Amino acid sequence: MEIKYRNNQIRKICTDASAARREYGEEMARKIHMRIDQIKAADTVELLVLGRIGRCHLLKGDRANQYAMDLSQPYRLIFTKQGEEIQIAEIQEIVDYH
Repeated sequence: MEIKYRNNQIRKICTDASAARREYGEEMARKIHMRIDQIKAADTVELLVLGRIGRCHLLKGDRANQYAMDLSQPYRLIFTKQGEEIQIAEIQEIVDYH
């Protein structure tokens, strides 16, 4: 799947391991980059959800139409899906929304 990013800050964290380490530490940086690789490898968001990869799930309420994948507790990688036939995941943020 193709990946887009909401802004340059989230792009840098998700594509530059040293930037991710500086912002979140070693373990979290590893998880972020692992989740990005998993999204890239998947053909569709539905496969991520069905396979429970990173506990991927559709959110509700204020975050309707967004998906979350677990990182280091309590953080989640939040993204949206664009398109149906050819899907693009747009990374929105890394957040503790609980």
